[in-house]
Amino acid sequence: GKMLGRGTIMFHSYLTIRILTSNMLDAMLLRNGGKGGSERWPEDSSGGTVTVLAPRMLWCHCYHHCPEDSVNNTCVTDGYCFTMVEEEEGGQAVLTAGCLGLAGSEFQCRDTWNVRSRRALECCTDQDYCNQNLHPTLPPLVSSGELVRYMALFISITVCIVILALILLFCYVRYKRQESRPHYSIDLEQEETYIPPGESLKDLIEHSRSIGSGSGSGLPLLVQRTIAKQIQMVKQIGKGRYGEVWMGKWRGERVAVKVFFTTEEESWFRETEIYQTFLMRHDNILGFIAADIKGTGSWTQLYLITDYHENGSLYDYLKSNTLDVKALLKLAYSSISGLCHLHTEIYGTQGKPAIAHRDLKSKNILVKKNGSCCIADLGLAVKFNSDSNEVDIPPNLRVGTKRYMPPEVLDESLNRSYFQSFIMADMYSFGLIMWEMARRSTFGGIVEEYQLPYHDLVPTDPSYEDMQEVVCIKKQRPSFANRWSSDECLRQMGKLMSECWAHSPASRLTALRVKKTLAKMLESQDIKL
Repeated sequence: GKMLGRGTIMFHSYLTIRILTSNMLDAMLLRNGGKGGSERWPEDSSGGTVTVLAPRMLWCHCYHHCPEDSVNNTCVTDGYCFTMVEEEEGGQAVLTAGCLGLAGSEFQCRDTWNVRSRRALECCTDQDYCNQNLHPTLPPLVSSGELVRYMALFISITVCIVILALILLFCYVRYKRQESRPHYSIDLEQEETYIPPGESLKDLIEHSRSIGSGSGSGLPLLVQRTIAKQIQMVKQIGKGRYGEVWMGKWRGERVAVKVFFTTEEESWFRETEIYQTFLMRHDNILGFIAADIKGTGSWTQLYLITDYHENGSLYDYLKSNTLDVKALLKLAYSSISGLCHLHTEIYGTQGKPAIAHRDLKSKNILVKKNGSCCIADLGLAVKFNSDSNEVDIPPNLRVGTKRYMPPEVLDESLNRSYFQSFIMADMYSFGLIMWEMARRSTFGGIVEEYQLPYHDLVPTDPSYEDMQEVVCIKKQRPSFANRWSSDECLRQMGKLMSECWAHSPASRLTALRVKKTLAKMLESQDIKL
C-alpha cells in the first residue's frame, strides 16, 4: 500500500510538468477521491436537519491515477469515470484511468483529443467501472509535409485578407476624398435658365441668331446647359472610338446625343469649339444644339447635342439604298457644299477661319430626310488664322482613319505648318467618298454592291504598312466599273474622283472647283435642288 502511494505521488508530479489540463483533472480527483460518503447535512434556522437525497455515487477503475485511500485500484466519484491515453517524450503511450469530480468534468470530457499534446480522453457514467470498457486512441500524427502545407495555406489566406483590406481602405479613402471635393465647376446645378413652353429648338436657334448673341455660333451657354439637363435618353444608335451616340428627346423633339469617353476630352472640346465658331452654321454641316459636361469629381460625362437624322451615316445609307442620277448628284453636291463652307475663310470684323476636317469618310457624313448630306465629327478639325498665319492643330492623340489617309499622311511627308496641306488631304478623302457613292448608282440597270475603298487591295482593318504599300509605293486607287465609261454622268464623276485623289497634293481639285463642276452637272441634267 505504501509503495502504491509513493508511485501515485511521483506520477502526480510528472503530470504537473507534462500537461496543464491534467492539473485540473488532479485537483478534481483529489477533491473527489476518498470522500465518497462524507456529505454534510445542512441545518435549517431552527437547528433541525433538512433531509436531502445524497448524490448518486459512481465506482470507477483507477490506474496510475488512484487516490491514496483507494482499494484494489478503485475510486468513487459523484461525476464521471475516465480513461486517458497520452504519448510520452519517447513516443510510448501511457494509459491512465480514474475518477472525475462532477464540478467542471463536462468541460474536461469534451476535450476528447488534442493534436499538439498527443492525448485522448474518454468519459462515462452509465454504470460502475464503466471506464474499463473505454479504449481511447491517440489522434493521428501530422507529418511535417502536411504541417508545411497548412502553414502555407494559412499564410496565403492571411496575405489575401491583408491585401483585400488595403484595397478596401484605398477605395474608401478615395471615395471620401472625392466626396469632399466641390462639384465640377462647369456643371453648376443652379445655372439654368427658363425656356418658355412651346419653344422649339429651331425657334431658339433662330431667336439667338436674330438678336445677335453670336450669329451662327450656337445658343447661349445657359440655354445649352438647360437643354442638356432636360434631355431624355431613348436608345443607343451608334458607338465609335470616341464614345457613343444616343437618340434623345427634348420636349418631344428628337436629338442626337454624342457621349464622349473621358479619355476623349480633347475631341469633345475641339468639336464644341469648332461648332461654336462664328458663322459656322450651314445646311450641309451637322446642326449643333448644345454641349455640356455632367458629373462630379469622381465621374464625368461629356455631351454634344446635335440634330438627329434618322437615315444615319452615308455609309449606312449606301449599304441599304441604290441611287438614281438625281440622288447621286444631290448627295455629292450637298457633301461638297458642306466641305467647301468648312474650307472657306470668311473675312470681316468677326470672320470665320478656314477649317480642315482631317477625318473625312462616309461614316462621318450624315444623310438628311430630304436626301442631302451634312458633315459631322469635327473632333480632329484644324483651324487657320490668316491674321496670325498660324495653323491651330488640336492637341489630342487621335489620328484619322487609315483607309482614307492620303499618301502624304501615310508616308509622313505632310507639312503640318502649311494649312493648305490639310485642305488637300481632305480632297483626297472626298474623292474616295465619291467613288463609294458612284458604285451604288443604277445607271443602265446595273449596280455594284456597296464596298469600302480599297476593299480588294487591303484587309478589313488595314495597317499603316498595308496602306503605304498600296497608296504610296504601288500608287493604286479604287477601280472603275466598265459601265462607267458608257454613261456621261459616271464618266464625269470618275474624272472628278481621279483629280481629287491625285498622288501630288498640288494637282488635286479644290472643294470650290468640285462644287462648281457638280453644279454644272446638275444643271445639265435639269435637276434643281
